[in-house]
Amino acid sequence: MRASAIEFRLRMLIQVFIVIVGFWAPWLGNWDLGRRIPTLEWLALEVSRAGLLRFTYASPAVIGIGATLAGLGMVLRIWGAAYLGYTTVHHGEMQAGAVMADGPYRYVRNPLYLGGWCMMAAMAFLMPPSGALFTMVLVTVFYLRLILGEEAFLSRALGEPYCMYLRTVPRLMPRLRGSLPAAGNKPNWLAAVLGEVNAIGIFVTLALLSWRYDYELMLQGILVSFGVSLVVRALMPRGSANPKAA
Repeated sequence: MRASAIEFRLRMLIQVFIVIVGFWAPWLGNWDLGRRIPTLEWLALEVSRAGLLRFTYASPAVIGIGATLAGLGMVLRIWGAAYLGYTTVHHGEMQAGAVMADGPYRYVRNPLYLGGWCMMAAMAFLMPPSGALFTMVLVTVFYLRLILGEEAFLSRALGEPYCMYLRTVPRLMPRLRGSLPAAGNKPNWLAAVLGEVNAIGIFVTLALLSWRYDYELMLQGILVSFGVSLVVRALMPRGSANPKAA
């Protein structure tokens, strides 16, 4: 069930592949966004057909849910990256130094994966329903594999301090109050914002562009944000990894 070292190293490419297949949904036939109803519209129609809300209200409600998920994902990604450090977040290998007990890591062990899951769920609103289901099932399984792999690695590398951290802080369901005292590490917000341009772009797409109901435009917004994030990633300075584990 644990992810291998090669899966961890290629985690971004694996996620990109899952998202492409989710949007493409090749089992539905040829690529044609004009005839493929996105999950956002499908959910609004189903809610209105069930008599829960009129379509004019159901559609904004579904958009609001998608934007909220994107916003939550953006906040968790930036918050977690600010404390963990850009190099550690995007490193090709698992890192272990000292237990991270600052920022979001006081409330949940895996804020970056939780934020990534929320981002994927937000993007899934723009996929066909079957593509959205495919994406979320595979992403959930993949993230759990990565988490279990990291936990096993850090338990071996850090020993009892990390094992105590495992017993104290929940894996994915955040606590409202931190169970550990803050360690005093300072966040690097600028590097975190630059490193999470894609998360910001997904939030902007769902929060602003979705109100135009132009799904091709929204897809373009996601592609542009992803492209910009690759450029930023190439330009970011390559320092040594943050000697703190999460």
